[in-house]
Amino acid sequence: MKAAENQKITKRSLCSVSVAAGKVAAITLIANGLLVGAAVAAPPVIELEIRDHLFYPAEFTVPADTKIKLLIHNMDPTPEEFESYELNREKVIPGNRRAVIFIGPLKPGTYPFFGEFYPKTAQGKILVQ
Repeated sequence: MKAAENQKITKRSLCSVSVAAGKVAAITLIANGLLVGAAVAAPPVIELEIRDHLFYPAEFTVPADTKIKLLIHNMDPTPEEFESYELNREKVIPGNRRAVIFIGPLKPGTYPFFGEFYPKTAQGKILVQ
């Protein structure tokens, strides 16, 4: 009977060690992920304003192969939709609100965008160099 009791103790000990090792591995992975995440720089922020159904600035330049955060402030009381076929982005921005749109990384070139609700006036382009 003593041999059977030893086997139970051994199995319990191994399970405890496995669970403990799993927790340590998980903690290590989480810690490594946080360290890696902290080392990554935040994307550059470009602020756009929609005012009187126009984009300000209507044209701006960003570096190639870089993720960009567009922070768009709609100063008009009416909604506007930021739209770009080339960027494959569209987002409705309610009046007197702001929205965030991430773009990129982009290849060098020109990427037009427009306001879907006022396409004749709300136009702009992103120059990527």
